[in-house]
Amino acid sequence: MLMGIIICLIIAIPSYILGTYFPIIGGPVIAILAGMAVAIVLKDKSAFDRGIKFVSKKVLQWAVILLGFGMNLSVVAETGLQSLPIIISTITVSLLVAFFLSKALRIQKNTGALIGVGSSICGGSAIAAASPVIGADDEEVAQAISVIFFFNVLAAIIFPALGTVIGFSTSSGEAFGIFAGTAVNDTSSVTACASTWDSMWGLGTETLDKAVTVKLTRTLAIIPITLVLAFLRTRKEGTDSKVSLKSVFPFFILFFVLASVITTICTAFGVPDSAFTPFKTLSKFMIVLAMAAIGLNTDIVKLVRTGGKPLVLGLSCWVSITAVSLLMQHILHLI
Repeated sequence: MLMGIIICLIIAIPSYILGTYFPIIGGPVIAILAGMAVAIVLKDKSAFDRGIKFVSKKVLQWAVILLGFGMNLSVVAETGLQSLPIIISTITVSLLVAFFLSKALRIQKNTGALIGVGSSICGGSAIAAASPVIGADDEEVAQAISVIFFFNVLAAIIFPALGTVIGFSTSSGEAFGIFAGTAVNDTSSVTACASTWDSMWGLGTETLDKAVTVKLTRTLAIIPITLVLAFLRTRKEGTDSKVSLKSVFPFFILFFVLASVITTICTAFGVPDSAFTPFKTLSKFMIVLAMAAIGLNTDIVKLVRTGGKPLVLGLSCWVSITAVSLLMQHILHLI
């Protein structure tokens, strides 16, 4: 475990520092790219795998929880409700695109389902929750996660520049935060994308707070989607696909809400907002650290060589989610 954490730190520390000098790129994106470069050179990662997986999953969840400090509970609830129509629209369209395009391209059923669920909800977490329910094997899971991670990296790199071209407000992180939270697949790249926008325009953690709240609202869709998949498999195959709520519920969301409750109570008793600044700073570094691990876990060469049709499916889901998110924000007069 320790060796994997150390290699992530070796990448993350200079990436975080460089991100302060080059905010238009940002520490998270630098860490992803550096991790990917190291992964190409480092042929045997077996000694680091356990630590890398720990950082990419657990450290990222802790970073999200820390973001809850400094956020008022009423603002969290308001943001969740505000983004709900967009979330429902993007999930619905992406699942439909995945269903019909998988059939058209003759992609293996489980792989198509996992890419659709991962694109629609929350990337690797949704894939991990859905895979045992539909009986997916390790190769199908690995391919789906690779496709999702590939477009996560692209989103983290491209979307801040795209937001500037489209004309998102640079004086407020609200609109771009909702866009990042609804249009980007995985929590890791949502945080990277939002952090870059904050760095570009000097918004502190305004965009990051908004994007994470929207993303966590979207993540809750894991529960109904997984239950529906279990029902469909049971109906079709006659198997008993029971789903444990404990295995699919993203419990770190509860800790995020708890942190927000603590903040709300503290500020009501006169604690200044500045008291929570260290939590925000630590959270931003932990996001960069997690991005280094994500980069180390991404085998771009293998993905491009073996995943032609799944990549087309992932691209189609990604583009449709982005388009629907922008359309819904325009309809709701958020941009």
